[in-house]
Amino acid sequence: MNQWAVLGTADIPNNGGQLKLSRRGQDFSIRLSGIRGDLMNSREHGSEEALAELGCARLGHVDRARVLVGGLGMGFTLAAALKSLLPSAQVTVAELIPAVVDWNRGPLGECAGQPLQDVRTHVYIGDVARLLNESNQSFDAILLDVDNGPEGLTHCDNDWLYSVDGLNALYQSLDHEGTLAIWSAGPDPLFLVRLKKMGFHAAARTVRARPGKGSRHTIFLARKGHAMIPEGHSHKT
Repeated sequence: MNQWAVLGTADIPNNGGQLKLSRRGQDFSIRLSGIRGDLMNSREHGSEEALAELGCARLGHVDRARVLVGGLGMGFTLAAALKSLLPSAQVTVAELIPAVVDWNRGPLGECAGQPLQDVRTHVYIGDVARLLNESNQSFDAILLDVDNGPEGLTHCDNDWLYSVDGLNALYQSLDHEGTLAIWSAGPDPLFLVRLKKMGFHAAARTVRARPGKGSRHTIFLARKGHAMIPEGHSHKT
């Protein structure tokens, strides 16, 4: 069997650990130091795609839709968002670690179809929280795949995003009836309550890492204004 070949490493700010990108044949893996198993794997991306499909579900016919993707990862969320939107859309992807952007501009980008090459994509290298606090732009949808969801692993500053202050910043950054979609490794009933207390119409969806199999992940869907979330409990199960 072919061995995994290490293509690169990158340190996470504030002692968050080290990421390692490896390749074996057509498969890619990103691992986090000190954690068993893959943080991301190119064979398991169903829930990342579901994040974009659910978060952008109302924008397929919206001219000049504005979408923010927090966390580039292997590019699957970004690629699915672009697929869901019109040619006039603009998608900003915020990635904290410059090396992850470089990896996606290199061989890793093949996995998701090179979404960074799409003319609608704008890259922001830095903390998505900083972008939210500094930008005056509003978004029709914000898709967050940052760390492990509300229960983070890699970067303690990510906790702010899921706090009352962070959720308020996200709320204010959404356009009227905009959608916030958040990827999480698992369910978090208390976080769902927090979303509702912030004024969102919110629900949780269970999704699978691979169609019909693989780990079960959670997508929190939260909408601003009077836009209700359709009934349903799962996607790609």
